[in-house]
Amino acid sequence: VSGLANAGLRLREVVVEGRQRTPRDKLLASLGVQIGQPMLAIDPQVLKARLEALGWVRSAAVERRLPDQLYIRISEAEPIALWQQGGTFRLIDRAGQVIDQADASAFSELPVLVGEGAPAHAGELLAMLAREPALAARVKGAVWVGERRWNLRFENGVDVKLPAESPETAWNLLARLEREQGLLARDLTVIDMRLPDRLVVRLGPAVDL
Repeated sequence: VSGLANAGLRLREVVVEGRQRTPRDKLLASLGVQIGQPMLAIDPQVLKARLEALGWVRSAAVERRLPDQLYIRISEAEPIALWQQGGTFRLIDRAGQVIDQADASAFSELPVLVGEGAPAHAGELLAMLAREPALAARVKGAVWVGERRWNLRFENGVDVKLPAESPETAWNLLARLEREQGLLARDLTVIDMRLPDRLVVRLGPAVDL
């Protein structure tokens, strides 16, 4: 190796593509390489494993590009929601995986999910909500109930109980009722959509019966 290094095969440049949220200093520290070290002493598979141990990194590709360049391409997690466990918030990605070492406080605009097992179902929930983007923008959180269905919490404090079966149908109905009747603007606390043939509402305290 030393003979080849003397021939010019020394690291002169590290090129990284795909980095957006992984802190630069943490990424470089995980590599542990030094400018000027012999290229052939660098093991791409070892560096790949180190990179994929970083919280934001989901996959990494590492290549030695002789004579003097180390090329790295990483794919990062995409945060889609916050998962609340007790008083702790953790970021989760579209695959339902926790993003370790991530500062959740920087993503306070994301919806908050509560409940054991909620991350595993987050992707399908948000995909469903996205079909009605105007209404989805008003959803501030969701609770995974009984390992089978969601309760949605809206920005005005109204809770919507979705059914375990065909929640998409209930969500589409809710969006239509909101467009046509302004349902969520009424003095309600709960909209229960768990029964397929009826809508049950709980009135707010200001309603005069």
